[in-house]
Amino acid sequence: MSFEIVPGLASYAENYDAFILDLWGVVHDGTKPYPGALDCMAKLREGGRPLLLLSNAPRTSDFVTEFLESIGVPASSYDHILTSGDMTRHVLKEKRHDFLKASDRKFYQIGAEKDRGVDDGLDYQRVQDLKDAHFIICTGLANDDEETPEEYRELLVDAAAKKLPMLCANPDLTVMKGPNLLYCAGALAAVYEELGGSVELFGKPYPWAYKLAMEKLGNYEPSRILAVGDSMRTDIKGATGMGMDNVLVSGGIHADEWGLAAGEIPKVEQVAALSELHGFSPTFVVGHMTW
Repeated sequence: MSFEIVPGLASYAENYDAFILDLWGVVHDGTKPYPGALDCMAKLREGGRPLLLLSNAPRTSDFVTEFLESIGVPASSYDHILTSGDMTRHVLKEKRHDFLKASDRKFYQIGAEKDRGVDDGLDYQRVQDLKDAHFIICTGLANDDEETPEEYRELLVDAAAKKLPMLCANPDLTVMKGPNLLYCAGALAAVYEELGGSVELFGKPYPWAYKLAMEKLGNYEPSRILAVGDSMRTDIKGATGMGMDNVLVSGGIHADEWGLAAGEIPKVEQVAALSELHGFSPTFVVGHMTW
């Protein structure tokens, strides 16, 4: 397994025609953009090269765009945005499963009020009691600043007993918000699967996410697209599976396990061990997404 640890993207970005960037852990930390991230994005787009933000956010892209504006990432800094919330909504709208096809389908949502947009304007009814539901939409923990997945086990046991299908709008297990690690919808989905529940996950690392992203970007071969992310499990696995070169940003989700200070580069041995664990390696490694 080979990879190259580099100081920034400047030395190799010119070898690609389009870019796919993760958001949380790459562009921002949940509260503000990382130093140098917006400048790097601007340089990547020079010459008309398109840049798409591909996020496992369990909200539709219009709400994510509003959030990005609020923390200082303007819509003018990228060309396209696609979220796992968008993908979940598409499946609901197209009624891609038999359990979605009846007109009176009711769902129970596990998640926070901020996780919005996936069912807006569609003919589904959100219920407040699990016993009334035909399926579950999982967008995350209701209070991810304080709760853990274990606090949902009893609810998930009941749902599994009812054999309720779960649509999971965010496959991520955890995310960094500033210095704090928070649990995501994927962690709840993992518990549900452990209990025998049926789960469909949307977003990275699944091929559909990248196929939709490539449609938005235009007619580029995967080998001409560079993907940037902070998670081996989602970003790097997904890009590798699609034949895209990729960049692992070490200052995101893996920083704690490597014991890295802000912007610090991991040791070759650390990246090699993580690559061995997953069975694939990134193409490049940087501390943060800087030019």
